[in-house]
Amino acid sequence: MTSSPLNFTVAICTYNGEHRLPSVLDRLCLCAKETPDSLTWEILVIDNASTDNTPQVVDDYQNKLPIRQVCETQRGLAFARHRAILEAKGEFVGFLDDDNLPETDWVTRSIEFGRENPKMGAYGSRILPEYATPPPENFHRIAPFLAIVDRGLQPRFYPPEKKLLPPGAGLVVRRAAWLNCVPDRLVLIGRTTHKSIAGEDLEALLHLQQAKWEIWYNPAMRVRHLIPASRLEPEYLLNLMEGIGLSRYRTRMLSFPIWLRPFALVAYSFNDLRKILRHLIKYRRVLESDLVAQCEMRLYRSSLFSPLFFWRETLFQKSHRKSQP
Repeated sequence: MTSSPLNFTVAICTYNGEHRLPSVLDRLCLCAKETPDSLTWEILVIDNASTDNTPQVVDDYQNKLPIRQVCETQRGLAFARHRAILEAKGEFVGFLDDDNLPETDWVTRSIEFGRENPKMGAYGSRILPEYATPPPENFHRIAPFLAIVDRGLQPRFYPPEKKLLPPGAGLVVRRAAWLNCVPDRLVLIGRTTHKSIAGEDLEALLHLQQAKWEIWYNPAMRVRHLIPASRLEPEYLLNLMEGIGLSRYRTRMLSFPIWLRPFALVAYSFNDLRKILRHLIKYRRVLESDLVAQCEMRLYRSSLFSPLFFWRETLFQKSHRKSQP
């Protein structure tokens, strides 16, 4: 498993993952037993400035897996993933979060699918949840925002006009395509505080899509996503939906040429207003008690205000730069 060039790199980006990483690495030990010797691969752990014993956990698996680790000191998932791409030795790079448990054939299925179509720039897994506690009623309506993706048992192409893309968890990318198309620094960097905007995975995929790389869904790549009770709490879910909504100005406008963006902004704003009004009418009697309906409303409202958020941030950054000596 040490020959070069390698077929595949499993990239695990983690922050303070000492208690979560062992489950993922144990599952990858099972992957190692089922992956044919003809397929060469490695595991790369990107420690995103952890303050716990994450490095020691990785060291404990040195004799069990083809594993190495690097430290990315800039906090943010976008920085960690880009570092993974730079450090990876595989033709394909498969991203797993430290709460993702791949099936034992995930590495094999990932390599095989990428080889089938040289036009694929990225493809996502079938991600099924394992809830620590029962989710709220009607949770399926917002489950995809927690990287839970089940689009059936047949592979599917993501058409650019549908504005739908897979999440970063369980995503496999063609390394050369990423290096050629995705900027070194994305606008969306990931959640580093409870108010940070999300969408860094979508922004990267949109750059690939604009460069005419195809994005696919591959159900043969199966991943279990562990959802702890804390991620089903109202505060977490509402902040998550707000962050996703605030990112939408960036992810929406990236699909349009600059001259067309003002018209697209008007269209999206009217559509967001329509969704808010329709939601208020439909759920007016239960909005205060229905957590899922509250999350949807938070998403629609923050999507509407996303342009103002970005414009304010831009003005703040310009003012801050001018004030620097």
